[in-house]
Amino acid sequence: MTAHAPLLELQHISLSFKGIKAITDISFAVQQGEICALIGPNGAGKSSLLNVINGVYQPDEGVISFNSKSYSRMKAHQAAVQGIARTFQNIALFKGMSVLDNVLTGRNLKVRSNWLEQMLNSGRAPADYVSQRIKAEEVIDFLRINQWRNSIVGTLPYGLQKRVELARALASEPRLLLLDEPMAGMNNEEKAEMSAFILDTQREFGTTVVLIEHDIGVVMNLSGHVVVLDYGKKVGDGTPDEVRHNPEVIAAYLGTKH
Repeated sequence: MTAHAPLLELQHISLSFKGIKAITDISFAVQQGEICALIGPNGAGKSSLLNVINGVYQPDEGVISFNSKSYSRMKAHQAAVQGIARTFQNIALFKGMSVLDNVLTGRNLKVRSNWLEQMLNSGRAPADYVSQRIKAEEVIDFLRINQWRNSIVGTLPYGLQKRVELARALASEPRLLLLDEPMAGMNNEEKAEMSAFILDTQREFGTTVVLIEHDIGVVMNLSGHVVVLDYGKKVGDGTPDEVRHNPEVIAAYLGTKH
C-alpha cells in the first residue's frame, strides 16, 4: 500500500455509444511516476478509455480522480490545463509545418502574451517567444531530433513522425502522458528506441505514463503495471508477471476457456 494517493484513479467508469457498451464498470489506479500499459484484443475499449481520461469522451457513469481532484466529467481543455497530454494512434501532426513549429504548438498553454501582443510583436510577446522556443528546443534535443528541427514533418519517415508527436506532447510539460500505440508500425529497432525514450521521460521528468501497446514483449519490459481489457471490461490488473499468469488474460488473448 502506497503512502500517497494515486495520480490517476478511475472509479466505475462506463461508456456507451448509441446504447452499445464500449466500457463497463472499469476501475484502476495509476501511481505517480508509474508506466502503466493498457492491453487487450482489438475492440477491447482501450482507446475509448484514454479518450475518457483526457476528456474527449464523457463517461455515462463513474468518477475520474486526477491529482487528488475528482471529476464526473473531465473536459479536454480542462484535462490539458491539469497536465494531461496525449498522442494518437493515427499521427495527428501539422504535416505542412516544420518539426520545431509542431513542437511549439505543444507550448500553447504556457504562452503568457495575448494575441494582440503577438500580432504586433510587442509587450510580452518577444520574450515569451524566446522562452517557449528554448523549451521546445530542449525537448527536441532530449528526443534527438535536432537535425530535423527545420524539416517539414510530412516529409519525414513514419518512425520520426511518431517521435515528433511525442515531442509535442512533452513540450506541454505534462504530469500524465497518454500514449495511444506509440510503436504501431515500427520495426524492432524503432520500437527499442521509442521504449528508451519513454523510460528516459519517466526517469528524467518523473512523468507518469499510460500507454496502449500491442507488442506484449515491449509491454512486459517497459511497464511496471498492466491493465487488461476485453470487450470493454477489466480482466486483469497487476504487475507484468501477475498479468502474464492470469487465466482470464490468457483466455482473452487465446480465446480459450479458463
